[in-house]
Amino acid sequence: MSTARLFSARLRTVFEDVGHWALSTRAGLKPSRRLPQQASPRLLSVGCADHAKRQELPGKKPLSEKKLKRYFVDCRRVLVCGGNGGAGASCFHSEPRKEFGGPDGGDGGNGGHVILRVDQQVKSLSSVLSQYQGFSGEDGGSKNCFGRSGAVLYVQVPVGTLVKEGGRVVADLSRMGDEYIAALGGAGGKGNRFFLANDNRAPVTCTPGQPGQQRVLHLELKTVAHAGMVGFPNAGKSSLLRAISNARPAVASYPFTTLKPHVGIVHYEGHQQIAVADIPGIIRGAHQNRGLGSAFLRHIERCRFLLFVVDLSQPEPWTQVDDLKYELEMYEEGLSERPHAIIANKIDLPEARANLSQLRDHLGREVIALSALTGENLEQLLLHLKVLHDAYVEAELGKGRQPLRW
Repeated sequence: MSTARLFSARLRTVFEDVGHWALSTRAGLKPSRRLPQQASPRLLSVGCADHAKRQELPGKKPLSEKKLKRYFVDCRRVLVCGGNGGAGASCFHSEPRKEFGGPDGGDGGNGGHVILRVDQQVKSLSSVLSQYQGFSGEDGGSKNCFGRSGAVLYVQVPVGTLVKEGGRVVADLSRMGDEYIAALGGAGGKGNRFFLANDNRAPVTCTPGQPGQQRVLHLELKTVAHAGMVGFPNAGKSSLLRAISNARPAVASYPFTTLKPHVGIVHYEGHQQIAVADIPGIIRGAHQNRGLGSAFLRHIERCRFLLFVVDLSQPEPWTQVDDLKYELEMYEEGLSERPHAIIANKIDLPEARANLSQLRDHLGREVIALSALTGENLEQLLLHLKVLHDAYVEAELGKGRQPLRW
């Protein structure tokens, strides 16, 4: 019998044994546990497919505000070291029938710089490492071959990063495309070809590469936005930002829900965009580092105009405006005098209606009463926001400066 026939006969015997075993197993099962004989292969395949679908990794779930706080970093200490320069070479030209070829050692390559570059996609300093080492240059070679210089190492930082060294501000990266050389690379060494002179026709001297610059820098992030919403905890700032933009900060009924600044973009006609920042809640004594303290007061410095959000359901809501202005003034002189608007939130509550007239009488100025929950009177806020932005743009152009654009 040929080999092919013998193999097919053995394979047929194996399948018959498997079929007899399946029938005997089916007969031993109870009627309620039996599967239809014809549909068993199909059910098996469908079951495997369903199991594979269940085994697929689910999509990323949105992080909670507590976890986001873990990844949001607005202060970082960084050790930056430039790349070391390559060493120069000491060698002589060797060629047949040429006894005195002369020196031909090349210079070493320069070390690479470490440069801080602003990237609008980066929102926090959490991606910045604590130490950076630049790329070193290559050593020089024979035949007057110079070493390759080290590549530049770019460190991406968010817009609004302050660079400090020894308590002194050395750079302010507040616009897109800004760069700052954090550490210079070392110069490459000289080969013996560099030292060739009339009185020294066969120099053997070569110099090593210089080490890169080493600095300890403190990076501090200050959120850059057109408008900054300032208010006490649970005043409804996050709810208001969710109502006027696509930002989704956490909202809850307990204080200090917002643990990091959020920036939302409000869109207008003509592709105009206004950035509004939700600053974490400020309490009395914040300038003395109480509550979240000055860790988030500095994010207000970059805002061109302010939105004071007042909880209208609280008794004597005008005291909130006075306390907020006092805290800002104590933190930085003139901060409370920036262009601003007063927003009375939670007008949908019954007790808020009675406080609205008293608030307007005490402040003696326009108050925008609205409800972030129901969306009542949000149009007035958007129109007033546009007026404040247009005034800011006109003032910047009058001073010969380009206004902030998103």
